[in-house]
Amino acid sequence: MTFGIDLITLIKTAGYLGLFGIIFAESGLLLGFFLPGDSLLFTAGFLASQGIFNIALLVFVCFAGAVLGDSFGYAFGKKTGPLIFKKEDSIFFHKKHLVRAAIFFEKYGGKTIILARFMPVVRTFAPILAGVGNMRYPVFLFYNVIGGALWAAGLPAIGYFLGSVIPNPDRYIVPLVIAIIILSFIPPVMHAIKEEEIRAEVVKLLKRIIGKT
Repeated sequence: MTFGIDLITLIKTAGYLGLFGIIFAESGLLLGFFLPGDSLLFTAGFLASQGIFNIALLVFVCFAGAVLGDSFGYAFGKKTGPLIFKKEDSIFFHKKHLVRAAIFFEKYGGKTIILARFMPVVRTFAPILAGVGNMRYPVFLFYNVIGGALWAAGLPAIGYFLGSVIPNPDRYIVPLVIAIIILSFIPPVMHAIKEEEIRAEVVKLLKRIIGKT
């Protein structure tokens, strides 16, 4: 069974409430960084074009999950403050992800809340850091709503549109989902390439691998 088929089964089984929970978790809970947000949103929109979901309700549910999830992350960050950087690594928390998001936040400021929506891992930690940094909530909410609309409403809408205009769309769902997954990793990879410390770690790893061959 391919990843695409698994994802389709997951979405159909989850329904609106399950989708809300997944998007909420990826947007603001520490354990949500590994969830397939981009491909899930796109595929849900694609399935809506086949009559499995109502696109208007789907967009509303995903948008609400994204905005409320980010708001929860903000509240969590505001409550824990800088102490979160002293938290020990665990299955659901890796300090390196938090530091990476902090670097991104320092560079782009409030716009990080929008940009991070399209960056796996970073999108989970960005709202938490906004709370840690005591960003004014009205400012945070402004960026949160824009980012949520572009990501949580935009990706399902694109999936719905493609599913509506492509002949025999069932034949292309898996390749399209794979393409979305690949595209979702381009921003963090580009960001990693620009960071000297990350580049050094990659070079070190490659040398270690080559040395063993």
